[in-house]
Parts: sequence; C-alpha cells; structure tokens
Amino acid sequence: MTWAALLLADPSPCLRWLVLTQLLARPLDDPEAGELAQLRISDRLFVELAERQAADGSWESGALPGSSHNCLLTTSQAMLRLGFLGFDKGHPVVQNGADYIFRQQASDGSWQLPERFDEGGGKEGYDLIPLQTAFPLRGLAACGFATDPRAESAYEWLIAQRLDDSAWPTGISGGSLGYVAGYRRMPHSRWGCRSNTTGVLCCLALHPQRRHGEVVQRALDLLLGRGTQEASNLGFDVARTIGAEPFRGFFTYFARFDLGLLLRLCAQIGASLEDERVAQLVDFIRGQQNSYGLWEFRERPQASRWVTFDVLHALSRIDQAEGWVSLEPPTSYKPEVYGKQMKRH
Repeated sequence: MTWAALLLADPSPCLRWLVLTQLLARPLDDPEAGELAQLRISDRLFVELAERQAADGSWESGALPGSSHNCLLTTSQAMLRLGFLGFDKGHPVVQNGADYIFRQQASDGSWQLPERFDEGGGKEGYDLIPLQTAFPLRGLAACGFATDPRAESAYEWLIAQRLDDSAWPTGISGGSLGYVAGYRRMPHSRWGCRSNTTGVLCCLALHPQRRHGEVVQRALDLLLGRGTQEASNLGFDVARTIGAEPFRGFFTYFARFDLGLLLRLCAQIGASLEDERVAQLVDFIRGQQNSYGLWEFRERPQASRWVTFDVLHALSRIDQAEGWVSLEPPTSYKPEVYGKQMKRH
C-alpha cells in the first residue's frame, strides 16, 4: 500500500482535499476535489474551531489544547490551523478572525506584547520582542492576508528589528539586546535568537514576493547552520497546528528543532539541493519514511498522515534552480542544560 492510498483513506475531508489538489495535482474543478471541497466544513478540525469562535471573531484562551491565557495568541494559532487546512479569507470564519487580529494592531504595524513581557508588567520588562508580531502575522499570512496593506506594515516592522547579521534578537529591553537562552542560540550569530528568527521566517516564507529576498535567504542560511538531526521532533509543528500537540509557550514555542518545519521553509524560500546542508536534510528526512510510505510522529500517531502530507508537499517543492547562495557551514550543536550540573565526585 502506498502513501497515496493511506492518505486518501483518512477520515479528514480537508486532508484528502489537500492530497488531491496539492500532491496529486488534481484541478479544483475535478469532481472528486469539488465534492471534498464541500465536505471540508464538516471536518472535525474545522468544526471545532468554528464552534468555539467568539462573536467578535476571536478565540478565547483555553479554546485550543494547551492554549495560553492570551486571546490574541490563541486566535493567531486558530488562524494558522485554518490556513493549514486550506481555508482562506473567502470563508467568514477566517475573515472574522482576521478582522479581530487587525483590530488589535498598533499604528506602527506591530501587535502588543503579552502582558508578562510588557515593561509595565514588572516581570520581564521588554520593550519589544519580534515574536509579538510574528505570531499574529503568521496566522494572517497562512490564510492569504500576506499582501494586505496592514500585513505589509507588520512585515516592515519585523524587518526593522533585524540584526546586522540577518538574525532576529530575543528582544530589546531598555535599549539593550535581550539574553539568548542556550536552547535558542544560533550558530554564527552572537545575539540571534532561534525562536524569534524562526517565527519571523515562518511569516516571510508565506509572502509571495518577500520570501525570495536576500533578507529571508540570509536568515534561513543561519538556521541551516545548525547541523543537528533530531528525528523525534520531525513533524512537531504540524502536530501542534492540527491540535494533536498542545499549543503553549512564547519563547519556548519553537524550543523543539523540527526538521520538518525547516524543510518547509527551505521549499517556500527556494533553498537549492545544490547546498550540501539542504541535500543532507532531504536525505535524512527521506530516510525516516517507513515501509508504508509514511512519516510517523510517534508521540501523537494521529498526526502521522498530516506530517506525511506536509513532508511530501515540501519535498515536491524544493527549488533546484540556481540563485541560492549559502555562506554558513553546518555546526555541531549541543543545547545548554538549565539548572545546576551534578558533580561527578
């Protein structure tokens, strides 16, 4: 049995529609694809969101598995799921969610810091953190709002926070760059934060024009510098997007280094297999495919078919054209451990 038969046997009409249209290249007016397009609104993953949406278009904290106490972040995650399922601004649930997010946007294009990080909150005391805008913008861009003028102003705000080495920092506190915890450190960047850089790249990779720019390519180049292969995390971002994994954390949202997410970024941004690091990434991920043609996410097996779809879709789009320039060598990485170390004697 091939992956196609297994994916097309999945109970989710959204997944079957995505497989037909994006992996098997069926046109949208294909009878089977058209039937599934109508059935998508009965998909449990969509119905769960539609039923929990508030009258103002938001999703309250607690509406998603493990969601934070921040309504804006929860709404952004809900929009990310809708976009991943294939819904766009043509659907009223999506449009209402986008209207809510845009209403929270500041005049400079950013969104407000979560309360615990706000300077007035007294805990962290940050003036800005790129993720405060990356999370809402990713949800909007996933649903087709990337070129909306309001979203464009958010992109400009994010680009303005970029460091000279093309990474994004932890944040700014009192005019100084924020501390970079060990698990968020990036090879070849002194102050670059992997969580913030990944979050911003996820937004830029969804923009039809900006994703191919030098700013984006250089940041992806830095991420590719981390030469680690962690099979257990492969597909974690997809599992969280569909709700199989809980949504939580801010800085820790991207704590796991998901090679599936990195592969998707490479495909969207246009990294070439001529880059040895990209070729090694592809070879490693292909090596994780099981005898049934699936990529298993063992912590949440129900997500395995979704992970398989995402990996296959990314593999089909890896750019083989010239123009990708790599500057950073792969670097071995060992995360720092929090807390005191046990003495040997």
